Amino acid sequence: MDKSALNNMADVSHNRSFNQSSEYGNVYCAQTVFSVLTFTLLAMLVVATFFWNMLVLVTILRVRTFHRVPHNLVASMAISDVMVAALVMPLSLVHELNGRRWKLGRALCQVWISFDVLCCTASIWNVTAIALDRYWSITRHLEYTLKTRKKISNGMIGLTWLLSSVISLSPLFGWGETYSEMDMECQVSQEPSYTIFSTFGAFYLPLCVVLFVYWKIYKAAKFRIGSKRTNTITPVAEAGEVKEASRQQPQMVFTVRHATVTFQTDSETWREQKEKRAALMVGILIGVFVLCWIPFFLTELITPLCSCHIPPIWKSVFLWLGYSNSFFNPLIYTAFNKNYNNAFRNLFSRQR
Repeated sequence: MDKSALNNMADVSHNRSFNQSSEYGNVYCAQTVFSVLTFTLLAMLVVATFFWNMLVLVTILRVRTFHRVPHNLVASMAISDVMVAALVMPLSLVHELNGRRWKLGRALCQVWISFDVLCCTASIWNVTAIALDRYWSITRHLEYTLKTRKKISNGMIGLTWLLSSVISLSPLFGWGETYSEMDMECQVSQEPSYTIFSTFGAFYLPLCVVLFVYWKIYKAAKFRIGSKRTNTITPVAEAGEVKEASRQQPQMVFTVRHATVTFQTDSETWREQKEKRAALMVGILIGVFVLCWIPFFLTELITPLCSCHIPPIWKSVFLWLGYSNSFFNPLIYTAFNKNYNNAFRNLFSRQR
């Protein structure tokens, strides 16, 4: 083989290696840009979640009219979501930056997982408690007095945090393992019995409750619309009827011995408008809750039971989608409550 042929082969080999290195460089650069964008977006989500929930808590503490039900339920939800933003999401972000490898030791892993399960479970059950409170206030507003409402809401808050504590602390007493030093893994216990207990206690049971509640609210609303908001007592026909009526509503018709009283209003009453807003708020709250958490809990239930492999990227997506529910909760609730909007404006105007 002559010298020119060898030089040509060397040039081709050099160009090929140069092209490959350029391709690897471009891929690495694209991955770096994607990682930076992902980190920035997740960091913004953490800050926004903490800010919105703290704003709700500060408003409830400063406004005296909010020191009663149902705002105690909203405060409990905001506390759980603030804890998610302050204690869970930052360490989860560090975990993602390390390629889902845990480098912070067993003790911090156990603390992180315990707070993760505690806060997320409490947030989910607080949404359930708010939905139940709205349901009872709409369908049983005569029996559901302020005193009864206060007792029930405080009981629901206590049960929420008690159940969340039981689910989150169980692995610390030997129900499965959360940390693997060899694999540098830190995750919720994959023991099948604990998986069934925790997923049903933290998600599937409250999911059934909220879906049942909204179905009942929908039925109640449909019944009221079907009744045309008309209450009628039908009389026996009598001669010599004296009518006092006008074209304006409401219309009242009287007879000598029997009376017919018909109330018809084209415009909705204040209570009906309030109930409609509450039903819409509960529906959106439940819908967002289901969309955010159902992918994560489906994979959490299926993976240990069938030994399925879920790509790590999808695990991260499902986990952070669930965390985002803590960001949406205060936005949804306050958007349908004019009192909070007014309180926010007053709070910022005083700061100026």
